Amino acid sequence: MIHAAVKLSRSVISLSRTSRRAAIPCRTSSQPLRLLHDGIKGPGSNPVAVQMINYALSHARSQKSDESFAQGMLILEQCLSIQSSESEGQYTQNSVGTVLLAMSNLLYERGSIEEAIGKLHRIQELTHSSLGVKVAATEALVGLYLQLAQDDTSSVLADKCLEFLHKEDLKSNGGNEESLIARAKAVKGLVELVAGNLESAETFFHGVQYNGTWNDTAALSYGEFLHATQKFSQAKELYQNVIEGVPKSDDFSDMNTLAVCNMAPDEVLLAATFALGQLESHMGNFGAAEEILTKALTKTEEYFGSNHPKVGVVLTCIALMFRNKATQERSSSLLIQEGLYRRAIEFLKAPPLESKETKLDRGDILALARGGYAEVLCVQQNRKTEGEKMKTWAEAVWSNRRMSLADALDISEPSSRVPVIDARIIRVL
Repeated sequence: MIHAAVKLSRSVISLSRTSRRAAIPCRTSSQPLRLLHDGIKGPGSNPVAVQMINYALSHARSQKSDESFAQGMLILEQCLSIQSSESEGQYTQNSVGTVLLAMSNLLYERGSIEEAIGKLHRIQELTHSSLGVKVAATEALVGLYLQLAQDDTSSVLADKCLEFLHKEDLKSNGGNEESLIARAKAVKGLVELVAGNLESAETFFHGVQYNGTWNDTAALSYGEFLHATQKFSQAKELYQNVIEGVPKSDDFSDMNTLAVCNMAPDEVLLAATFALGQLESHMGNFGAAEEILTKALTKTEEYFGSNHPKVGVVLTCIALMFRNKATQERSSSLLIQEGLYRRAIEFLKAPPLESKETKLDRGDILALARGGYAEVLCVQQNRKTEGEKMKTWAEAVWSNRRMSLADALDISEPSSRVPVIDARIIRVL
């Protein structure tokens, strides 16, 4: 494997050197370099670096194997070495930052979240990189720390990003300053949503309407806020706009649209589809909900693999949809629910019920799955003891600040608070 990776890397580096000579135009000393201008602060990223990034990501994802991943990472490491050897300046730091973003993306996809965070923190040290690179890195860091339930760290990072942008003279730099500020506000709004602070979240979303200049991650967070506050028609329209507007692949050539890790385009598209399915269920449109959630399940399996924890997240939501449908239609779907909950709990890698640990990865989703499963068991006289034990475990693990586990499971009343599961960060809002 190592020999193949080295051979592949050498061929790409040879190609990159040839391409670099062809890509960089002759210029006099009075001509500043302006390749892939980012529209915010001077030059963008080296197009040769972008070429190598796209090749590395494509190759790593081609087979989704340990070997293809190792080869893709080796190409990115070589690209990083080449870019780091260039003279200092914004052009070089943009290129270095873009490579680090791509590396964090691959590491995240392979489940190496801590390593992905390390790459993103390195971008924070690039003092001269463009605002687009910095905002993308901060957005991803906030998302990853939320996924790890390190909410205080996420909040501090989001505050620092807003403070930094307010200090920058954005107007003098031209470009998409409104989009960058909207992204920073939206990621802080997401932090407040996770904390259950709807009023505080509203202050960050208020007055910032989706008009096509937002990036889709920010628009999705705003849609989730509308969903959580039961503005269903507005949330539905926004989810649909996000689904239609998300780019089909990563674009590392545009400094203003960079997004990686659980904020990357594929993640946003999956999360928006998943959120729309939840919304249809909350509105009582169960046929549409089942169709959309099934589509989300298929896409999640294709993107992450059939045994990934995010598959368990979608299965949990499908089971809850069948529970809501049975309640409203006064029907029964206990066997369907039980099968879905059992599979979800398996994919979510739930610990034994005897475990005393309550701070778990994906804890609220596990609590929803086991809490729903407990209901199914408790209505069966010969399994009621098992169900009560599972219910006690789920209530101990549940940590959502906006509603109780019972509230999240029972949304049949019009005044009920609706749980919104964000598939990007695997949290209940």
